[in-house]
Order: sequence, then C-alpha cells, then structure tokens
Amino acid sequence: MSGHSKWATTKRAKEAKDSKRSSLFTKLSKNITIAARDGQDPDANFKLRMAVDKAKALSMPKDNIERAIKRGGGTGEGDNIESLVYEAYGPEGVAIILEVLTDNKNRTVGNLKHVLSKAGGNLGSSGSVLWMFEMKGQIILKNSSLSEEEELKIIESGAEDIVRDEQIQVLTNKEDLALVRENLAKSNFEIEDSDIIYLAKDKVSVSDEEKLLRLLDALDDDDDVNNIYTNADI
Repeated sequence: MSGHSKWATTKRAKEAKDSKRSSLFTKLSKNITIAARDGQDPDANFKLRMAVDKAKALSMPKDNIERAIKRGGGTGEGDNIESLVYEAYGPEGVAIILEVLTDNKNRTVGNLKHVLSKAGGNLGSSGSVLWMFEMKGQIILKNSSLSEEEELKIIESGAEDIVRDEQIQVLTNKEDLALVRENLAKSNFEIEDSDIIYLAKDKVSVSDEEKLLRLLDALDDDDDVNNIYTNADI
C-alpha cells in the first residue's frame, strides 16, 4: 500500500477525467509556483519538472503553467503562497497528514478545523502524527502488469519496493527518486506520476470506512489542500 490510500488513487483517476475543474487547476498552479522558487528551468529543477509533468498529464493549459512558473520566480502577479504540513486525527483516531499550499494560513486552519470537527476529528500538535509515517519517493507507472524481467529492471534501477494496488507503484528512498525515475525512463517505462509521499509505517483498520472517506473527500475539496495521507487501511 502506498502513502496514498486506495481513496487517493481513485480520486486521482477521477481528477484525470474531470481535469477542467478550476479547483484542480488551482492546486496544480500552486504546486508549480512553490516548486519554481528553486529555479524556473524544469530540466534543472526536478521538483518543478514533476509538478509540470503532473499538470500536463491533467490537461492544464500551457499558459496556466507558464504563469505559475513566473509567479514562483517572482516575475508574475499573485499572492505569496506557503507550503505547510498539518497533522490531524480523523474518526476512530486514524492519523492524517495534510500538505497545504495557502496564501492565508488563518483561513486554511479555520477550514480544516471545521471539516475535521464535523467528522469527529481534530488537528493535532506538531509531531503528534508524523512519527507514524516515513517519507518515500513514489513513482506510478502506466503499466497495468509487469513481467519478471520488468520487475528485475525496476529493482536494478534503485527502487526499494514495488506495490501493486489499483496502479503499479515503485517506492524509493526519497533522495533517490530523481535517479530512479531517470533510470526507469531509460528502460522505457512509461511514468504517470512521481512525488515525495508520506508512507504509513503501519496500517490501522476502521469500522466505518464511509465516514472516513467522506471526511477525506471533504478535505480534498478544499483548494488549499494539496495532498492527503492516512494510516487507515481503506
């Protein structure tokens, strides 16, 4: 199981089919802007290349991408965006990590508290949840299956593990993500997405999956929430 739950994998597929939603483009734009602060050339800035590739895969217009890059480089208009991580508890005490991109922290915190409280959850203090996760590189392949030879090539590329869920995911040490992605591309693997994720060390079962799924959907509907990770086994 990846750092993304099955819920997030399904959500990503839904987004790909409904990629013209303004809320999705807002999130993609913020992600590009943050990444571009470390350099506006995707070939020299791996984080930016991942953000741009994701935006292109979800049919974000080229003009939108270029504006987001300029904003990150300080040459475009737009509010200052912060990249923040919040820790939370959901129903039945499940752990949740929220990666947020926001231009108004007070608004974001207020919205998160409201959504969480409606589901019987709450924001946690710093460090209350992070210890249950570890940061990993994740590469999602377009392959629907793998041969033994392909599996061997993936391991030889420097990957730590292969996870078969609704999609084939390659897990790496977070420092090795760029190298492994490059090696996989050289071996002619088609890459759908790649990112640094929070992977739950242990999964916990929940008795009311629907309640948790409704909470995760509500959190994801917030334009400021970029990524969600949970240790729930759903």
